[in-house]
Amino acid sequence: MKNGLKIATIGGGSSYTPELIEGLIKRYEELPVSEIWLVDVEEGKEKLEIVGNLAKRMVKKADLPIEVYLTLDRQKAMKDADFVTTQFRVGLLDARAKDERIPLKYGILGQETNGPGGLFKGLRTIPVILDICKDMEELCPDAWLINFTNPAGMITEAVLRYSNIKKVVGLCNVPIGMEMAIAKLLEVDHSRIRIDFAGLNHMVYGLEVYLDGKSVKGEVIKMITELDDSSFVKNIQGIAWEPEFLKALNAIPCPYHNYYYKSQEMFEKTKKDAETKGTRAEVVKALEQDLFELYKDPELNIKPPQLEKRGGAYYSDAAIRLISSIYNDKRDIQPVNTINNGAIASIPNDSAVEISAVITKEGPKPIAMGDLPISVRGLVQQIKSFERIAAEAAVTGDYHLAVLALTINPLVASDTLAKAIVDEMLEAHKEYLPQFA
Repeated sequence: MKNGLKIATIGGGSSYTPELIEGLIKRYEELPVSEIWLVDVEEGKEKLEIVGNLAKRMVKKADLPIEVYLTLDRQKAMKDADFVTTQFRVGLLDARAKDERIPLKYGILGQETNGPGGLFKGLRTIPVILDICKDMEELCPDAWLINFTNPAGMITEAVLRYSNIKKVVGLCNVPIGMEMAIAKLLEVDHSRIRIDFAGLNHMVYGLEVYLDGKSVKGEVIKMITELDDSSFVKNIQGIAWEPEFLKALNAIPCPYHNYYYKSQEMFEKTKKDAETKGTRAEVVKALEQDLFELYKDPELNIKPPQLEKRGGAYYSDAAIRLISSIYNDKRDIQPVNTINNGAIASIPNDSAVEISAVITKEGPKPIAMGDLPISVRGLVQQIKSFERIAAEAAVTGDYHLAVLALTINPLVASDTLAKAIVDEMLEAHKEYLPQFA
């Protein structure tokens, strides 16, 4: 790679962008970025201008020789890029609100990356990411695609399976959030903690926890059982685990496991929240309005602390750490979404998994974890089947596969229910699902 890196960020008008800019500023000495191109669509133009001007002020305050460009021309932004990062939302938060509200009518959890919501976010997003991959082949064939767009696992799966781009890594802030939360529980610096992660995106387990190289998993599990909130990470607000369950599981679940191990309680909580406070999308929409009002302030030249309420804590740490490790061939260990290649014995070799990997300039080298524990294996395999069928439905526009995918998902109790939800959600999102027309 040449000196003076070019990074193109698709979805540059996102409220998360200041996280990314902060990370690039902090690591400039090891990651000499000369150009940051923030790209968005016409509907996101106003937000792009606001957040882009904040990004320029942040770079100016840091006194670094980085040019920040704002554009609606994706191809122009991607030309000769070294890294393309994706953090977009097809249909914006209004589409997410439908993903969350419609399933509730059927007694099913509505959530951004799980169940019906995860399916339809994938159906809307995968065709767009594959178009981006085609652009990359022509405009920046040597670039790395770093995807933050949800559902990250399904999207990484689709890129690996249906595009010619192999230099792709999916990233989520849940694993680093788990690391940070466990370090806080143990009252130690994050650098002293390492977790063996294995599973799928939003379905990942901490199979082992090390403090200074010594296993402390049993101690951590005991501490988690004493908490009031089972998620203990900011992404979602969970419900306390039953100590007997967690001890027998003998692994650290991620926050999203609440939706599978506490389905009824989480449905009731989500339904009540939707009726009182609004869906998560509606809450985030209000949060974002406040954030963008802050971003408009011409005196603001740092990432505001209020951004952490958006659920993006440690996003910049995870994102820029990964990019820097690829660029500098650091060979450190990070949890990423990448091709399995035999690292998890019970998942197909050519499928995307979320796993601890050694990060090299050739990309992630997943660490062999062997087989998943029998207690979690079946659920992970079921979700992988859901992701595979959902990705195929997104690419082909096959209605029958969409119904099959949702029926496979453990949050949906029957094929009849799955068909009814798919029918209503296809109609609600038809503007963004031309492949099903």
